[in-house]
Amino acid sequence: MSSNKLQIEEIIDRALAEDLGKGDITTEALISGDRQGTAFIVAKKEGVLAGINVAKQVFHRVDPELKVEALLEDGARIEPGSRVAKVSGSIASILKAERIALNFLQRLSGIASETNRYVEVVKGLPVRTMDTRKTTPGLRSLEKHAVKAGGGENHRMSLGDGILIKDNHLAALRSQGLDIKEIIARARQNAPQRLPVEVEVGTVAEASEAVEAGADVVMLDNMNLEDMREAVKAIHGRALIEASGGITLDNVRAVAETGVDFISIGALTHSARALDISLELESQ
Repeated sequence: MSSNKLQIEEIIDRALAEDLGKGDITTEALISGDRQGTAFIVAKKEGVLAGINVAKQVFHRVDPELKVEALLEDGARIEPGSRVAKVSGSIASILKAERIALNFLQRLSGIASETNRYVEVVKGLPVRTMDTRKTTPGLRSLEKHAVKAGGGENHRMSLGDGILIKDNHLAALRSQGLDIKEIIARARQNAPQRLPVEVEVGTVAEASEAVEAGADVVMLDNMNLEDMREAVKAIHGRALIEASGGITLDNVRAVAETGVDFISIGALTHSARALDISLELESQ
């Protein structure tokens, strides 16, 4: 079993323990365990679907006998009234799994939908829309999957996935007398493998300094549009350029038009609103 699959199972187990640790006293008091039925998961808002396989796993973990049919797959566009999945079997089991499955679907579909809005705004420009590590603790693998379902791309999954020298790294080392060239050299020397070195900068001068020092990627952090354009001109293709900080739907296209290679947006995961999705039990 892959480590990612194990991680997702652990996430589901924690969610089940959180909601069903004491049982479902309402359902158990009202619905006999042998009563059968069918329910549909239905979208209430327009958006992009993500998390359907996680929702299926939730139903099967609650009751392996439930039959769950995905009617749409992750990445599908959904409209109000779109049927996402069909669940058949024990009504009691369906009701026990309902909220947990919907929580995953709503959260992940919200992220996919928000990502897709950004992707659509910059459509036609040679820029990549990427996420950050600003994710819900413990849910990063799922939330980054949702970003991809929405048409975006993943930045680092964890701190071990790449060298990104940020402002506080620079501050700590400059206080010891190191300049940017020495800092990059130290990173290359001490990293466990040859990885691209990215450096965060806040000014055009710092961008020029970073690329002259050998940075592979330069992150323009919270720069205004004029400074971004100047930095892109100064770097002149000698390094990849990332724009980050203060990116919104209102300004993302203007940022993309400066000529940066990719844009990282924390709001894809930390501020996405859950998409309204519900479960409707059919009358028997």
